[in-house]
Amino acid sequence: MLRTMFAAAAAALLTLSPALAQDFPTRPVTMVIPFAAGGSTDLVGRLIAERMTAELGQTVVVENKGGAGGNLGAAQVAKASPDGYTILMGTVATHALNPALYKKMPYDPVTSFAPVSLLVIVPNVLVVNPEFPAKTTEELIALLKANPGKYSYASSGNGTPLHLSGEVFKSMAGVDMQHIPYQGAGPALIDVISGQVPIMFDNLPSSSGHIKSGKLRALGVTTAQRAPSFPDVPAIAEVLPGYETYTWNALFAPAGTPPEVVAKLNAAANKALADPKVQARLADFSATPVGSTPEELGEHVKKELAKWAPIVKASGAQLD
Repeated sequence: MLRTMFAAAAAALLTLSPALAQDFPTRPVTMVIPFAAGGSTDLVGRLIAERMTAELGQTVVVENKGGAGGNLGAAQVAKASPDGYTILMGTVATHALNPALYKKMPYDPVTSFAPVSLLVIVPNVLVVNPEFPAKTTEELIALLKANPGKYSYASSGNGTPLHLSGEVFKSMAGVDMQHIPYQGAGPALIDVISGQVPIMFDNLPSSSGHIKSGKLRALGVTTAQRAPSFPDVPAIAEVLPGYETYTWNALFAPAGTPPEVVAKLNAAANKALADPKVQARLADFSATPVGSTPEELGEHVKKELAKWAPIVKASGAQLD
């Protein structure tokens, strides 16, 4: 009898699901940002969340859940109810680097999520405290070679694109410096600006204001070409040919989220990216708006996994 009642209830829920999806959203949506406040992913996420709120008619609430290179926040969304009310601001770390860096993953970057939309591509930047003696990438390499192991660099956490940017730099430049991981770019920036740690690899959006104000000195961007918003800052590739790292942000929902709900989230995200005010703000820190279909994001993740796995292996970076 009970089995029959449960089966009938399940059938009723399945029957209602299209209607529920059609009404989505009827309450606030939580956007989990898997890093601490103040970093690039946080800045982009809050900008997109604000504009999506207007499109969806319900508040998109930002929740920062940092730790394990983004794995903690991503795992939280992977395990959430697949109803569209919990979404992830994913990154190249959560969906391309971490599977190669970590021996054990709390989720599968492909099967644990329903792709929503690729949002932006963001350059990284090598910055130092203004009092640090190296004023160029060439001078930094020379200083590190003369003092192996003496200096440290900060990043937003183990396994992040910024950590990998530093490890690839060390490998290609033939230098030795210690990595100090933080729970997000915000806390790391505080220590670099105060002089506690002299060097940092950061996302350009979160460092751009400090570079303009003189609180940080930019030595080089990590993309193959210079960033449009900082044309006077050389690309590290001008000194180390072939050097290139960057990050991207994309929206994901838990696997099993109804396609109708994914479509509504996708439409809201892409409308946010098309907003001239959002585009102008993104341009301020050289973040390039992209936008995509869910299917295109799914293919992007698979390509990024294949691309970064050999790079991570060659860098020698490995995390428990």
